[in-house]
Amino acid sequence: MSDILLAAINAKWIHPSLALRLLKANLGSLEEHCEIKEFAIRQLLNEKVDPILKAKPKILGLSVSIWNHTATLELLKELFGEWEAGDIERPVIVLGGPEVSYLPPDAVIFRYADYCIRGEGEITFKELCEHILFKANNSGSSSLTAHCSFFNSSFLTHHSSFKTAYHLYTNEDLQKKLTYVEASRGCPYTCEFCLSARTNDGVHVPVREFPLEPFFTEMDDLLKRGAKTIKFLDRSFNTNTGRAVRIMEYFLNKINNITNNDSKRTSYFIVHFEMVPSRFPSVLTETIARFPPGTIRLEIGIQTLNDEVSARIGRTAKPEKELETLRLLRGKTNAIIHADLIAGLPGENIVSFGRGFDALYEALYLNPDNCLLTSAQAEIQLGILKLLPGAAIIRYSDEFGMFYSHSPPYELIESSAIPKDELDRIKNFARFWELLVNRRLVKPDKLFSDENRISDNNSVFTRFMKLSDSLYSRFGRNWGIAKNELLEAII
Repeated sequence: MSDILLAAINAKWIHPSLALRLLKANLGSLEEHCEIKEFAIRQLLNEKVDPILKAKPKILGLSVSIWNHTATLELLKELFGEWEAGDIERPVIVLGGPEVSYLPPDAVIFRYADYCIRGEGEITFKELCEHILFKANNSGSSSLTAHCSFFNSSFLTHHSSFKTAYHLYTNEDLQKKLTYVEASRGCPYTCEFCLSARTNDGVHVPVREFPLEPFFTEMDDLLKRGAKTIKFLDRSFNTNTGRAVRIMEYFLNKINNITNNDSKRTSYFIVHFEMVPSRFPSVLTETIARFPPGTIRLEIGIQTLNDEVSARIGRTAKPEKELETLRLLRGKTNAIIHADLIAGLPGENIVSFGRGFDALYEALYLNPDNCLLTSAQAEIQLGILKLLPGAAIIRYSDEFGMFYSHSPPYELIESSAIPKDELDRIKNFARFWELLVNRRLVKPDKLFSDENRISDNNSVFTRFMKLSDSLYSRFGRNWGIAKNELLEAII
């Protein structure tokens, strides 16, 4: 039994929370009195409630994101019901995470919390726990909280006492789940739909880079322990080209050492970076090209290929340069490429969005000779605009008639540029593209084999939209469809 229990409901079992581990690692003398429990969205509610009740902590810390907000609120309601009905004393409840850092104080979830830490909470959480356990009479009652106290935590710089938390990954985490790491925090860009570059009070957060030598020592340990998939949380990883190349060279050296020690080995670990497509000098592309197949994955944020829309939302867009970067990566490297587009940005209609999709498709799947490339994998991820609490993009709501869902993940319902019925079609398109193409159920050339070259009269976007319309009409849903049924439907 521990005094402090840190918990989170992760999107999937394979997504361990680095945030919880960082909070625990920075508790100082209280670390040994802290326990971590992680759950998955699809787990039964009682499988989340029972372990927390059994732990009987004095402090319960919950990490809340846009994806687990609803599930966390459901968990809290069930816990309060058990505390009210039983003889278990309710712990002091502390919320943190990107979602609650920006929610208004009257949000329902705060009725079930004593404290909320807004911002980077490693140091503040430690100080709050010390206050609760040693300085204040904070025994919780079983009823709803009278009020929630908020702490605005300043962003961390190079705090001398800040500790990393990679040692808290278990061997099972490393070998069977994603291993999240960070070499920097913050973002130099100020895209208005995103919050990575600002604090909850609107202050721009500078990029803070962690010293590389200690970082490499930590990576040595993770790889020795069997880490299989290392995913960097760094936003815009390649903004500092020299630093990005140095980190990639580190992993290349590790791969080369594996090859030298076992010349027959063909499987390695894989590293995942989020990169900006407009910042790709030749040295960066050449370094990526040296990674063997299956060892590097790049997430490339395109979002929109409409110049006017990009400028409106604070993105410095260079569409042709971004597309050329994708062509180079697709044709010259073995990188797995995941490119993002967002539907519903202010002022972008379905025609403009479709043109962007077609241009992205051509860059990723076709080379100048009109032959499908097969040397590397590629994905186009279509997302719907979400109004993150605190995001500056809300200022366009009236001008562009933008209406969002009030429930997480706060997706756009309609705008003056894209009516609801068209946006619903795009949502179905995105889902069926994920099921059929991104999950490798069907190769794109099988879907569009009669004519690969894209033209105004032969749009891949238009043709797949018709297909997704027919699939939705046939099944009445875009989820829970067996693979064989999907294949039969498109033959």
